[in-house]
Amino acid sequence: MKKLGGLLGLVIALGIGYYLFQSQYNQGPTGSAPPKQVIDVAGVKMDLLAMGQAERTYLVSHGTYGTIDQLHREGSLSFSGTNHRGYNYSAEVDDGRHFKIIAKPSDPEKQSWPTVVIDETLQISQP
Repeated sequence: MKKLGGLLGLVIALGIGYYLFQSQYNQGPTGSAPPKQVIDVAGVKMDLLAMGQAERTYLVSHGTYGTIDQLHREGSLSFSGTNHRGYNYSAEVDDGRHFKIIAKPSDPEKQSWPTVVIDETLQISQP
């Protein structure tokens, strides 16, 4: 009888553990974005870092920051620059001393996704 009770307790404990694991697996961490969004936004951040580095290189060559079109013409960007990964990219250049590149979702399925920004400090933010 003791062995049967121990076995029954083990089965119940495993069942509870399995239930908790499944409920956590199906819901994901609280407040987290869907995996596709996390991956795509990480890619957008990588694009912004590449664009920020291209801006720094352009600054050294020309003494001022450039527009996305200028960066693309120089061959500093490996993609068209204005639309990539379902995001539109735009650059604001202030007197050639400061820049801000803004990535906004353009794909209708991504409208609720975050806008991502990088500036001359190469700091990425989501305003």
